[in-house]
Amino acid sequence: MKHIPVLVEEIVNFLSPVTGGFYVDATLGTGGHSRRILESCPDARVTGMDVDPAAVALAVENLKDFGGRFTAVTDNYRNIAAVTERFGKADGILADLGMSSLQLDDPSRGFSFGADGVLDMRMSPRLPLTAADVVNKFPADELERIFREYGDERYARRIAGAVASERKSRAFCGAADFAAFVASKAPRGRGGIHPATRVFQALRIYVNSELDNLDALLAAAPAALKSGGRLAVISFHSKEDGAVKRAFKSMAADGTARLLTKKPVRPSDGEIASNPRSRSAKLRVMEKI
Repeated sequence: MKHIPVLVEEIVNFLSPVTGGFYVDATLGTGGHSRRILESCPDARVTGMDVDPAAVALAVENLKDFGGRFTAVTDNYRNIAAVTERFGKADGILADLGMSSLQLDDPSRGFSFGADGVLDMRMSPRLPLTAADVVNKFPADELERIFREYGDERYARRIAGAVASERKSRAFCGAADFAAFVASKAPRGRGGIHPATRVFQALRIYVNSELDNLDALLAAAPAALKSGGRLAVISFHSKEDGAVKRAFKSMAADGTARLLTKKPVRPSDGEIASNPRSRSAKLRVMEKI
């Protein structure tokens, strides 16, 4: 499936690209949001960041027609200060915390339980720990904590105990195999959600240190912005959105930022119908004072 950027027009409206402006797409993916920013203002420049070398290579190819107006960096968005030290402070920063279809639809990455790829889940091949390492080596109480803390999994203890017992006789190597095992230990979620959804979310967040990286981005972004610059963050689950909400409120309280979204902006019914993966998206935006 081709990746479709989420809330793309809302992002352009909030960032309001200006002539000569510089913008950082901190979660480049295949370049959908960057393309729209570049199209919206003929003289704007964008630097895209992504930890996934495959995504960066594809985005560079997709955006080659913009020439020197677009540059790409293979790095984690927690290191955004390095980008603005190199290119200058930004007029706007975007972070879309969702998964790219490039990753979800590639069985070899192990993010999806719909195809039997290796149980990997690393956003970057440089990361040392895979999801298979976690489920096969971590003690049951640590697995329970991960499933509960990062996935809000109601049956975390039951699933963790079952995993620890099963791996005594075999290792979990494939994503589909592990998903089926989890499904056999937990009831199907509301709305037909696959029983392994929350466990897979928890493993992905843990393996990639996603919440720690988000906290680092939120701490570094204000210094990376020009006065009047805007930070737009799209989150997809409650822990991400909670972190963004708290950080933005703190900035507003100490007088360093103005909230442009009192409540998160959600996709329209039409966008959800055309791109079901957008249904959980929440956009919050702040402006540096």
